[in-house]
Amino acid sequence: MNKQELASRIWQSAKRMRSNIEANEYKDYILGFIFYKFLSEEQVAKLRNDGLDDLTLLTEDDTEIVEYTRDLCGYFISCDNLFETWLAKGNDFGIDDVRDALSAFSRNIDPARKKVFSGIFDTLQTGLSKLGTDARAQSKAARDLIYLIRDIPMGDKQDYDVLGFIYEYLISKFAANAGKKAGEFYTPHEVSLLMSEIVAWHLRGRENIEIYDPTSGSGSLLINIGAAVARRNGSRDNIKFFAQELKQNTYNLTRMNLVMRGILPDNIEVRNGDTLAADWPWFESDETREETYTPLFVDAVVSNPPYSQQWEPEDKDLDPRFANYGVAPKSKADYAFLLHDLFHLKPDGIMTIILPHGVLFRGGDEGKIRQNLLERGHIQAVIGLPANIFYGTGIPTIILVLRKVRSDRDVLIVDASKNFVKAGKQNMLRASDIQRITDAVTGRFEVERFSRLVSLEEIRANDYNLNIPRYVDSSEPAESWNLHALLFGGIPEDELDRLSAFWEAWPGVREKLFAVKEGGIDARDVDVEDVLARDDAVAAFRSTFGRAVGSFPARIKERLIDCRASVNMLAERGRFAAELQQSLTGIGLIDYYDAFQVLDDSWNVMSQDLEVIQTEGESKIMATAPNMVIRKKNGKDVEVQEGYVGRILPFELIQRKLLSAELDELDTMRGDASKVGEELVALVEVLPEDTPDDLLNEAKTAFARKGVVDYLKAVGIGSRAVPEDYPEESLERVVLQAKSLLEEKTRLDRKIKTATRELEDQTKERLESLSIEEALELLHEKWSVPLMDGLAGLAEAKVAECVTSVRELVKKYDSTFADVSREIAETERELSALLGDLTGNDADMEAIAELERLLGGE
Repeated sequence: MNKQELASRIWQSAKRMRSNIEANEYKDYILGFIFYKFLSEEQVAKLRNDGLDDLTLLTEDDTEIVEYTRDLCGYFISCDNLFETWLAKGNDFGIDDVRDALSAFSRNIDPARKKVFSGIFDTLQTGLSKLGTDARAQSKAARDLIYLIRDIPMGDKQDYDVLGFIYEYLISKFAANAGKKAGEFYTPHEVSLLMSEIVAWHLRGRENIEIYDPTSGSGSLLINIGAAVARRNGSRDNIKFFAQELKQNTYNLTRMNLVMRGILPDNIEVRNGDTLAADWPWFESDETREETYTPLFVDAVVSNPPYSQQWEPEDKDLDPRFANYGVAPKSKADYAFLLHDLFHLKPDGIMTIILPHGVLFRGGDEGKIRQNLLERGHIQAVIGLPANIFYGTGIPTIILVLRKVRSDRDVLIVDASKNFVKAGKQNMLRASDIQRITDAVTGRFEVERFSRLVSLEEIRANDYNLNIPRYVDSSEPAESWNLHALLFGGIPEDELDRLSAFWEAWPGVREKLFAVKEGGIDARDVDVEDVLARDDAVAAFRSTFGRAVGSFPARIKERLIDCRASVNMLAERGRFAAELQQSLTGIGLIDYYDAFQVLDDSWNVMSQDLEVIQTEGESKIMATAPNMVIRKKNGKDVEVQEGYVGRILPFELIQRKLLSAELDELDTMRGDASKVGEELVALVEVLPEDTPDDLLNEAKTAFARKGVVDYLKAVGIGSRAVPEDYPEESLERVVLQAKSLLEEKTRLDRKIKTATRELEDQTKERLESLSIEEALELLHEKWSVPLMDGLAGLAEAKVAECVTSVRELVKKYDSTFADVSREIAETERELSALLGDLTGNDADMEAIAELERLLGGE
């Protein structure tokens, strides 16, 4: 099940259950059941891999098998409590089965893995009673949930964390009320990826790595950073994950998510507590306090703490985390979290933290802390994010990148607030936005209106204020007008130079569009689009770009199609991106990040398909699935089947490539029906001019609703149906013509419906009978064609951009002041002549005379 299928299934279930369960609590139930399913399947897989196929041997009475399983997995689940046993019980499965299983799990945890698994199902267990008013209702709700998650993919094959994705999806669908409570803002996946890429770049080449999130939430930050680091360094088993979380249910979610991603339990250290009040390490009991105190220092710290939260700063000036920098005010703990993170870094470590904009410029105690951080060179970069990017809060936020030890004191300021796409009510970073920001931060690049390296001296001069607009102006330049050109005509050379990227890429085009004359530059009387279509330099640009990216279909076949069962899509994505960037070297006009976005859009489709192939087998390429849609029935949303769809290969592709004759015939029918429909609507326009308004309106309504037969009766025509009996262009004649057209349209619609159903049946049969070779050829087309069309579209977009820019520039200075003055004078003369023909009483004539004097300039 890919991400979209998963989201749809979960949302439909949520809508059915949310009348009984608070929106904020729904995620806790479904996430708990998903995790139990994962643990159950993980245990079965490990035992079968060790040669134990008879699952009925899994009983608590057999202490040997219990100990063996606990040592292997960290826990033990008996056969009666396995998820697959729950499913096999069908309607006999009840809420007591869940309670018994969770209790059994708690008493069968391996003592050495207690910190990972103990109490992990507490949130689910204590909330089971809310699933319904009685045991019967609770059992039905529990059955619905386990059937829902039956097909949800487990493990780390997916390029997204299952629990984190579901959590974010439900928050967005339930209007983010889960994220608003207690300041718990879920870190959007895209922001998490951005932070991960920055951290992973810094940690490249290290063998053993420790990362820490002191406000871990769902654990998505740690998961994404672990994946990014492993992608660069080769193994995730060399990464140790530390996390701390205040809220019990969210602390459980962190542990669930880390375990589900295949992270070794021995590499997981998660604690439930107040990060600011009880720093790491603490001691589980008084007996352990005599142990050697070993502070936690890690390679990377990442966090998205609650914004501007109140805390207790009393006596914190002696705390080693804050002693050298200052103590954050009681009303805002933002800098307390930041200093906590910084304290736990190794000298060569890196940290990224999400905070509100206010930390950049607020004064008082926060201003002193900021000054100390800047003077000691800890702040490496400030990244301004788009507003409304987090669920639960619309306030603008930033990412601060800090280092424990730096030789430089300058700060890279990045204004990425304009780099996003709308996704419903939220703003979202695109893949190209993430890549652009990452490249700027890791390469310390200065990009006009985007990023700038600011010296400590300049920051000092601004009283340590880091407010982004002081240093980077990301706004578009204001429109300017050349007064000389407005008065006397011509095109200003400086405005023409703003299009220099086109003139440099296409030598000779400027001269074909503009002529240099004495006193200025004039636009030639040519069609811009036609000039560019015929120009050799533009043709060479298209050809060069096409050759540069032309090898990608072959690469897709060789590295993705041919290696479909084993390819690592995350690693290949990086290779393809690097090759795309290399291909564009030396080609003007094309922005690499625009091309990267095209690649990523196609990559999302390819990775989803490969996810299905790798988890369910390549036979799914030829598989179909019921097309389930939501329809209203008795006032309720009901899921019903409407035909079939291809599991991976779309029906449209099969029809276009293998059933083209049948598709053409159907398209012809649809065209005929469309023409008849247009004729039917057009009849309203030829109704007689003397048609009474009430009949005219009634006719329009009838035609729009195609209720012509009823209309015939309404206007008294009855069953009379011989057009010749009525005068040409009469209302009755028009209505009878409409009746004839409607009958033809109805006939064609029925024919189209039958042909569509037959074509769908043929498509399903043809898809399911494909050989693997045929299927792979179609899959290659599905993947390659959109990518190549998207890349080719970038070149065409640049040509269109040039056409638009030149036309707008020419139009801007098309009318001079002299032209406008002449038009005004001519209009005044015409009006004056008209006034001379007017007559009236003495007062009228006096007013007309006064107006003539004004027009004459008196």
